[in-house]
Amino acid sequence: MSVALQAEAIDVAAEYARLEGGIPGAAVATFTGYVRASSDGHPVTGLELEHYPEMALKVLQELGREAESRFQLGRWRIVHRFGLLAVAETIVWVGAVADHRGQAISACEYMMDTLKTDAPFWKREQGPAGEQWVASRASDSERRARWQAREAQ
Repeated sequence: MSVALQAEAIDVAAEYARLEGGIPGAAVATFTGYVRASSDGHPVTGLELEHYPEMALKVLQELGREAESRFQLGRWRIVHRFGLLAVAETIVWVGAVADHRGQAISACEYMMDTLKTDAPFWKREQGPAGEQWVASRASDSERRARWQAREAQ
């Protein structure tokens, strides 16, 4: 049950093995996010991620603990990159271990939906037309709002 912020590539197989810990539980779910080759119809050649290290670590740790409580997780892990990334490199990896598949899958979805809106990361896409900051998307806020509505119930 931990968080890693790192410039180096994410070793997905090693992260899975670390999460599983030799005892997978009843269900293990993971999500891996990659740098896209295009965004809003424009080609992307790279992505730079900036972050506020202390705040990002705090937000991600709180997010993991919330997911653990909400979905009765046995274990969880969040790994997020920063720095300059090439197309097809991993940006983020989340994993959850639970007694039931629905809990593990929902926990990964919750962590990603919340991370996208709450964690202090800023993205700058690079492409043939130059660089541009990535604005927040309404769809990300809508996905986050679904979880907040469920909390209120």
